[in-house]
Amino acid sequence: MLLKVENLVAGYGKFEVIRSLSLEISKGESVGLFGPNGHGKTTLLRCISGLVDARSGDVLFQGENIKNHTPGQIVDMGLIHVPQGNTLFPRMTVLENLKLGAYSRRAWEKRLENISRVFKLFPRLEERKSQYARTLSGGERQMLSIGLGLMGVPDLLMLDEPSLGLAPKIKDELGQAILEIAQSGVTLLIVDQDIELLLGLCQRLYLIEKGQVSLETEEEEGIQQQEVLEMYFGRVAQ
Repeated sequence: MLLKVENLVAGYGKFEVIRSLSLEISKGESVGLFGPNGHGKTTLLRCISGLVDARSGDVLFQGENIKNHTPGQIVDMGLIHVPQGNTLFPRMTVLENLKLGAYSRRAWEKRLENISRVFKLFPRLEERKSQYARTLSGGERQMLSIGLGLMGVPDLLMLDEPSLGLAPKIKDELGQAILEIAQSGVTLLIVDQDIELLLGLCQRLYLIEKGQVSLETEEEEGIQQQEVLEMYFGRVAQ
């Protein structure tokens, strides 16, 4: 088991967001998280990557409990978190941003190889490698954010709302790139409100409600997934 979260509890101040949540991901899987806004999906990713302290429970990555590790230590182990909102360095070029993504010990020696990999996956970034990040479109910034994550040589890549605010054409292009990342052997944990995107990328889905897993679906459970869509999104996947 690559990642195992057991009875995790986390929050902010007196507010408890994650409540005894458990899930697991095997190496090579692509797993999706979905559910209503404000119910703990982003907090879960932040807790796994060390940005939010767990109050209780465990986070096991490659068999090691990382609950009390620093974010830097977690990155060095190969667990990379691409947060929501394009957290880039706006006054640095695309190429400079990518080089910063390879700062960890495990990634630095492979930086040139991985820059080539990112440019092959996202040709637009190579065309704009000398542009400042702040001049990129929303879709290009999201591509760069994922590229930064790949520069860290992830064993597990966590993506938080990669399709947020993107036009349908760009969303499709990004989805194809994420699928190629999965097919290359990188394990993925993806949070997104676009359930159809998740269905196209993931073998399993977890529905997160009120800080807990309320439903786990398998790929073959199409009818159940459609029922969940109608309940939470008001539409049915085609």
